[in-house]
Amino acid sequence: MFSLNRSAFLNNPASISGSFPDKHRRILPTRVVVAGSSNRDKSNGSLLMATDESTATLKEMRDGYAEVVDPKSGVSGGVQDVYGEDTATEDQPVTPWSVSVASGYSLLRDPHHNKGLAFSEKERNSHYLRGLLPPTVISQELQVKKMLHNIRQYQVPLQKYMAMMDLQERNQKLFYKLLIDNVEELLPIVYTPTVGEACQKYGSIYSRPQGVFISLKDKGKVLEVLRNWPEKNIQVIVVTDGERILGLGDLGCHGMGIPVGKLSLYTALGGIRPSACLPVTIDVGTNNEKLLDDEFYIGLRQKRAIGQEYAELLHEFMTAVKQNYGERILIQFEDFANHNAFDLLEKYGTTHLVFNDDIQGTASVVLAGLISAMKFLGGSLADQRFLFLGAGEAGTGIAELIALEISKQTNMPLEETRKKIWLVDSKGLIVSSRLESLQHFKKPWAHEHEPVKELVDAVNAIKPTILIGTSGQGRTFTKEVVEAMASLNEKPIIFSLSNPTSQSECTAEEAYTWSQGRAIFASGSPFDPFEYGDNVFVPGQANNAYIFPGLGLGLIMSGAIRVHDDMLLAAAEALAGQVTQENFDKGLLYPPFKNIRKISAHIAAEVAAKAYELGLATRLPPPKDLVKYAESCMYSPAYRTYR
Repeated sequence: MFSLNRSAFLNNPASISGSFPDKHRRILPTRVVVAGSSNRDKSNGSLLMATDESTATLKEMRDGYAEVVDPKSGVSGGVQDVYGEDTATEDQPVTPWSVSVASGYSLLRDPHHNKGLAFSEKERNSHYLRGLLPPTVISQELQVKKMLHNIRQYQVPLQKYMAMMDLQERNQKLFYKLLIDNVEELLPIVYTPTVGEACQKYGSIYSRPQGVFISLKDKGKVLEVLRNWPEKNIQVIVVTDGERILGLGDLGCHGMGIPVGKLSLYTALGGIRPSACLPVTIDVGTNNEKLLDDEFYIGLRQKRAIGQEYAELLHEFMTAVKQNYGERILIQFEDFANHNAFDLLEKYGTTHLVFNDDIQGTASVVLAGLISAMKFLGGSLADQRFLFLGAGEAGTGIAELIALEISKQTNMPLEETRKKIWLVDSKGLIVSSRLESLQHFKKPWAHEHEPVKELVDAVNAIKPTILIGTSGQGRTFTKEVVEAMASLNEKPIIFSLSNPTSQSECTAEEAYTWSQGRAIFASGSPFDPFEYGDNVFVPGQANNAYIFPGLGLGLIMSGAIRVHDDMLLAAAEALAGQVTQENFDKGLLYPPFKNIRKISAHIAAEVAAKAYELGLATRLPPPKDLVKYAESCMYSPAYRTYR
């Protein structure tokens, strides 16, 4: 974790442009940018359409948005409109541009523009589709109903995942419409826990290219590799090196499923345009012998590169990203091993707009759950004693953000608030006598205490009110541990956060049963409601998807150039503020996921407000109503009419 008190400015590169009037639409002027081989760094020979001024993207936001921000102010939320479609309202026709006007068979194979049987009779005539589709015309709503029915026929979650990925490659808008409308049912399919199995079997199920693979073979040519990606107006990159995928370990190149899944959620939950999202996997080899012997493995067949060779490739990547996409490109580090994750965040946190979801996103969503628990149970975070099982990226990240929040609430020095938090790693309780042998990110948590080896003994010694698991080790919150927590607290707070479900420290059923129904429980992976006595408990899920989509939207719409710790605190407080008494009475520490887009808009507004307050925002002046502005920036998966 770090804090910033300085800002930088973005240099806007000039572009080759010419006017492209359109007398058929009453919209703002557009420009066509065409670049050939001599200007390959601009657009790789593709034709792009971009608006000169920002306009509303959603029909239902149009009226409210007009009062939010002056359209001549230059404030631009979300992502530049690559295809020109969102400069029109949803009842106005647009042209399906790609490199040329898409039509006929090519239009049906273009996932960005394909509508399947929803093409109207007029569109079928205009775009040479007559005879290429069955004669019936159906609505997008009926398509969603049909796809949901088909997916529910599969009994195996991985089959559902593959069906969703296939839909994404065939019909992008239908994929996002289906996901947004059924987010609670489909989120566990497109992301945790199913994505973990998908990564394990990625080589076997790999069919179409998704994202950019940068390997050691590309050293010295990373910028050229990035320019091969067809979309040029990228705003968010999720990158992994595959060394620590969820709780599954080193999956090498197969880790690509994580960036692909994360960016699907950036769009579905945070409204970031799909064309602005780029999944990246850095392939430096793998130490997973099983994968190296697997004939279907798609990555480099060598041991992981380390040291200077690794650092040079990552630095070339970070430099190339900034050169290609500018100062305001958000780079999210995902599932890097501890020794690299902290170093990368520290190294690039002051020069790039970077965010580590495992460290910072997890911390923010867990803090939100704790704030909402305090709101309904009474008391404050400063009154609590915290014990963590796990002292890696997630554990130390959560601990630091809790300490920062307590410091903010009480004005106590950070060094003092850290003393309320204890961590247990594989060698036992982290104490001062172990200081010399500890990794640097564990040292702030080495407090004065005699050594304690077992978790249950640490519980009895520290007497925590809150127990948090980030160990990646399943069933480590044993019956003895939970019973010890219940004996010490009337309402023990137990967070079992490790993913996927098989790695969870305990199940919801175990937490409620062993605490006689008194535990306040949240997990990283989803658990079904559980009946104990006369009560039905609905376990809360401390899912990072509550935080990172809204955080990303807030950073983009404000034009932030750095991520500050106060933005993470603002995101956590905004999420906790969405929890109602009715939610809590059902056992929920988080609001229902069905409202996630509204939740993300509120988080985005608070993050953007903090960016403006800290002087880290570059889109000026700020909109008058940040929540409405956030909603107006969100991508809509509704079909558009083609002229």
